[in-house]
Amino acid sequence: MQKITEQESLFKDLDKMSTKELLKNINTVDKTVPLAVEKCIPQIEHLVDVIADKMLAGGRLFYMGAGTSGRLGILDASECPPTYGVPHGLVIGLIAGGDSAIRKAVEFAEDDRVQGWKDLQLHNISGNDVVVGIAASGTTPYVIGALEECRKNGVVTGCITCNIDSPLEKAADFPIVCVVGPEFVTGSTRMKSGTAQKLILNMMSTSVMIKIGRVEGNRMVNMQLSNEKLIQRGIEMIQLEINGLSSESAKDLLLKHGSVKSAIKAFRE
Repeated sequence: MQKITEQESLFKDLDKMSTKELLKNINTVDKTVPLAVEKCIPQIEHLVDVIADKMLAGGRLFYMGAGTSGRLGILDASECPPTYGVPHGLVIGLIAGGDSAIRKAVEFAEDDRVQGWKDLQLHNISGNDVVVGIAASGTTPYVIGALEECRKNGVVTGCITCNIDSPLEKAADFPIVCVVGPEFVTGSTRMKSGTAQKLILNMMSTSVMIKIGRVEGNRMVNMQLSNEKLIQRGIEMIQLEINGLSSESAKDLLLKHGSVKSAIKAFRE
């Protein structure tokens, strides 16, 4: 297997560059990432459709990763409830080494081939769910082991990786392989690879949430009212839907019914 993510940087003598040169060169290579993601849209499409179908049938989505990849999965999972008003247990992010690894690396946790499946079992994983492994290298044992056990137990799997023909790709039913090329700092996959993973996760979760009915038109009508900014956003959404309604009346409706969708429905009934 050729590890493209570990190939030497196309740039030499980074330590001799000026600040401006560093920033311009990083920006130049970052511009290539969306183009690499674009090539993966057919793969992303297949996985999104599977996840949406499983969720509509009562299933959940799990992200699994180590290091940067694990943190990105947790970030995406944690943003679904406030943005779309779904239960916290619908999208779950798991990271090698447990929650303490979110802030501080846990040495050798990613090398444990059996712990990933154990972590899934704590959540009563079943054939109703989908598990997506995230690993830039495509070689993380924690993730690969989990996906292999999922396959044995009838759980649908996907993955996001940045290397071709990796063990992770082979372990996934619906692999997404986004080749972004060598990193600016050799092997630093938190950079282009991490950016690609974040873009793909954004695309996946957003598309899934729209397909399961958590967005109407182009608005987050089910968002949680967890701060003043979101309450104000909700008020403005209601006023756009109900012509002539004052901001005070819109706020009263919003706070009484708990969401933009429920407020608009109650007003029209």
